Amino acid sequence: MSEAANTVAAGLVLMAREEVGLSQRELADRAGVAQSEIARIENGKREPSIPTLQRILAGAGLELRLRLAPIDQHDQVLASRQARRSGQEQTAAEARHARNLAQFGANAKRR
Repeated sequence: MSEAANTVAAGLVLMAREEVGLSQRELADRAGVAQSEIARIENGKREPSIPTLQRILAGAGLELRLRLAPIDQHDQVLASRQARRSGQEQTAAEARHARNLAQFGANAKRR
């Protein structure tokens, strides 16, 4: 994604739009909503209902699929591990994370 998405809906709409190469206006026309609605969703200023999100994604030729699954404790495990680290270990981990993100971004721009 070319922009930072700050909500799930923002990320989904932006990812769908970029995946199929549509402008906000083109997606809005296909979905039957205003271009400003797409912009507000992508900027995190509007959180659409699930039916609205489905309609917008359908405008990109995609569908939203939801399923129930057991809770994944992954985030809690990582948070617990981080809390047990010393300050020096936390700083080193954050530096590694920043380097990894920078490398990921550099690789994504090459594509």
